[in-house]
Amino acid sequence: MKTADLFKEKTVFSFEIFPPRKDTPIESIYTTLEALRDMTPDFISVTYSASGRANKDATLAIASRIKNEYHTESVAHLTCINHTKDEVRDLLGELKENNIENILALLGDPVPGITPREDFKHASDLVSFIKQSSDLNVLAACYPEGHPAAPDLETDIRHLKTKVDAGVDHLITQLFFDNSYFYNFRDKITATGIHVPVEVGIMPVINKAQAERVISMCGVQLPKKFRVMMDRFADNPEALRDAGLAYAVEQIIDLLANGVDGIHLYTMNNSLVAHRIDEAVRTLIKSGSWKS
Repeated sequence: MKTADLFKEKTVFSFEIFPPRKDTPIESIYTTLEALRDMTPDFISVTYSASGRANKDATLAIASRIKNEYHTESVAHLTCINHTKDEVRDLLGELKENNIENILALLGDPVPGITPREDFKHASDLVSFIKQSSDLNVLAACYPEGHPAAPDLETDIRHLKTKVDAGVDHLITQLFFDNSYFYNFRDKITATGIHVPVEVGIMPVINKAQAERVISMCGVQLPKKFRVMMDRFADNPEALRDAGLAYAVEQIIDLLANGVDGIHLYTMNNSLVAHRIDEAVRTLIKSGSWKS
């Protein structure tokens, strides 16, 4: 099933996972996947690294298992910065052979030691190519606080409109910790003429190292109450974990009350964290009363 069709029926709830590191057997992810499957998400997406063939094969194998053995809808990520059009065309064929109908189209970040290819300069180029070459449902990323490389939010939204017009069916946001950024973003993209479903990406922050990594990688703003929480419980890992989970749940409840299209949980391959979130919000998501 194409993910865009899910939003016609419900508030969507989904998970993201990533393949194991290269020195770890791929089978190590399957226990986590089975636990996630038992929570009956609407789909599970699988991330992709631009650094080599083995990473592509892992993403494809995991996404195929989710779809064909677990009978849960899957989304395969694809970064195109280091791929030619022929390589992407071959991958699209492999997705079709594995009954995978959904792809998350990303430009990706440069990899040290690898010279980027010239075939795809922007994610919108990849979206156009996928739509011309297949009947896949295409997801793409969006940034409520603006892409780190964009000079301002308005410029980033203009680029997003170009990407959506190229054929995007469903957007997933970058994580954020202040819902007001998302509500402002939603108003602005609607005014710009972007009307595809927008699923909100949420990452429960459960330890200090993770918080610091998120800040350095994503450049998102941290509200005062989030910083106070991190400082207060920084020396108590269990308390910080529970506080981080509670913060994520509070975010999700507010988002549901304000009619979001869906929640995409960045699980960090932690099924226990996902279970805690699922347990706290599942009734609200299933109620249907949050859909406007």
